[in-house]
Amino acid sequence: MSCSNSSTAAAHNAVKDYYGKVLSTTSDLKTSACSARSAPHPIVCRLIKSIPKAVNDKFYGCGNPIPLGIEGKDILDLGSGSGRDCYVAAALVGPNGSVTGVDMTDEQLQTARNNVDEFGKTLGYTPKLKFVTGYIEDLKTAGIPDNSADICISNCVVNLSPSKREVFSSVFNALRAGGEFHFSDMYADQTIPEALRQHQMLHGEGLSGALFTNEFERIVTEIGFLFPRILTITPVDVYDPQLKQLVGNIKYFSITYRLFKLNEQTRDNGKDTGYIATYLGTITGHEDKYVLDIDNTFERNVPVHVSGSTGRILKSSWLADFFNVEESSEEVTTEISSAAMLIKVNAFGCSASSCK
Repeated sequence: MSCSNSSTAAAHNAVKDYYGKVLSTTSDLKTSACSARSAPHPIVCRLIKSIPKAVNDKFYGCGNPIPLGIEGKDILDLGSGSGRDCYVAAALVGPNGSVTGVDMTDEQLQTARNNVDEFGKTLGYTPKLKFVTGYIEDLKTAGIPDNSADICISNCVVNLSPSKREVFSSVFNALRAGGEFHFSDMYADQTIPEALRQHQMLHGEGLSGALFTNEFERIVTEIGFLFPRILTITPVDVYDPQLKQLVGNIKYFSITYRLFKLNEQTRDNGKDTGYIATYLGTITGHEDKYVLDIDNTFERNVPVHVSGSTGRILKSSWLADFFNVEESSEEVTTEISSAAMLIKVNAFGCSASSCK
């Protein structure tokens, strides 16, 4: 992607200005879009408290995109901002893993870089943690090689991009086979009108650039990711009266999605049969049960019939070390589309992982 295109450059500059100069701390936000509302796992909460205050004060995420069980993995964070999620991930991967944050905002990058040494003293070792300047639509130019990341994370950033298809394609290329894009972002229950897309504050708050969930699903499956999985959904509140009037009846949600990149043979083998999956209980923090998505929760050592795509994820992704998976003659289809899930949220008023 060429980031010299005038409209793309204008969009990037607006985001840089909003997050680098307009916002000083999370208290400056006009909506709940960029403030995570569901509590992270206790392990993550404990790590967040150990992160330098300057990093936490400039956190603008909308969810909890960091999975547990990632010790020794190579993690890539899109739009890493002040670096909070990178710091948490650095503690989780340990001394043998690595974390790279990519961001385009100088003020945020400076905060992220300035506090690494202090955090290393807290950890008791120097983490393999670095922050690079670049655009998430073009990770290769930012110095991220293809097939170099086990897991990519992102927190309320993709909605800010003017070229979302290029973001997802760039992530797909950066991931190794079996890798995952585990990320939280803003979505809408309908297509955002073009007039709203030009509003600077709406854009900065993540509202004007939110993808309609149907469009999101179409884009990522065309690129090659397996069936998108929803981990959590949280409705987003608009505080500012002027912004509330502008968005009208559009409903917004913070959704944590899981997108898996499996190899071609596994992804396209045409199997319709289901699988029997047994969680081994070996992920620290999830010893008793593991939640793959809103439709699939696994109790330790309890065999579960799962659909073909779920079985292939558990058998061929980075999660394979934590599951025993065998083919079954029983076909199971439990996945539902993200659009259908939003209907469920609207109808019953549930939020986050309570929507099961």
